[in-house]
Amino acid sequence: MAIRVRKPGLLTTVQDEGRIGDYAIGMPPSGAMDRFSYRVGNYLVGNEDGAAGLELTYFGPELEFTGDTVVALTGAVIPPKLNGEECPVWESFAVKSGDVLTFDYLRDGARSYLSVAGGIDVPEFLGSRSTYTLIGLGGFEGRAVTEGDELPVGKADGPSKAGLKLDEELVPSYGSEAEIRVIVGLASYRLTEEALEQFLSVEWTVTPDANRVGYRFRGGELSFVEREQPAGAGSDPANVVDFGYPVGSIQVPGGVEPIALLNDAVTGGGYATIGTIISPDLDRLAQTKTNDKVRFRSVSLDEALAARRERRERLGEIKASLNGDG
Repeated sequence: MAIRVRKPGLLTTVQDEGRIGDYAIGMPPSGAMDRFSYRVGNYLVGNEDGAAGLELTYFGPELEFTGDTVVALTGAVIPPKLNGEECPVWESFAVKSGDVLTFDYLRDGARSYLSVAGGIDVPEFLGSRSTYTLIGLGGFEGRAVTEGDELPVGKADGPSKAGLKLDEELVPSYGSEAEIRVIVGLASYRLTEEALEQFLSVEWTVTPDANRVGYRFRGGELSFVEREQPAGAGSDPANVVDFGYPVGSIQVPGGVEPIALLNDAVTGGGYATIGTIISPDLDRLAQTKTNDKVRFRSVSLDEALAARRERRERLGEIKASLNGDG
């Protein structure tokens, strides 16, 4: 079977866990921006870990199914309708051949995930089906889906069951304000003490430049420690000698509009990165949108590891519960 794209939505791409292990050759991971929502979607439809689904950004597509299957929608609230009738979110439901799935306007969050039993069966590139739109690799022909595309769906790994749902108390809500935890470091020494305090105290606003590559924030201007630039660094006080950029690292070109580098960003460069968003909070950042407010809070490495462990355990419990093992 396949999913026929009647309307593409604003940005609908095939994503999975991402292209892990090729960072050293300059290949960012891509993959689902909100891993929690993506993974729970796969649990709900009975897929193995890593199955590819669709990431819907801001405005959903119009999709026609060419066979019977089970699907689930997780993440942002972009209310879905099946043949014009409202259908659930964070819960698996059956679709039949010829059914049409549409979406209302975004109500909360930024990105929703459509999981389908068997997963989206596009070819792998470097071990992943994720779309890296910046250079046209992976996913469906290396791009966001467009009208007329037919997205192949794989064979389900086992019986899929409609009506599986995430406990309501575990369903995240997003709102328009987010606290994002960061580990300060890498090149934070380039900021003055006052500027670092300002970075952590300012309420930043997400600008329209917010996408899978990075998010820009507006709200203050940060000053740098004066110095004679070393050999190999550029003339901007935010420049350092080139080094690697972890996913979630935050750079401040010119001291204005910090940029959080995300799943499709370059893997290295010559701007000072003053901190890195901890991995569980990348999910939350992915659900912010233009004009939302963000505050950054400094945490220790131990706190970051504890948060990552907590998320891993929570996902494990959800998976076991939905599989009937909990």
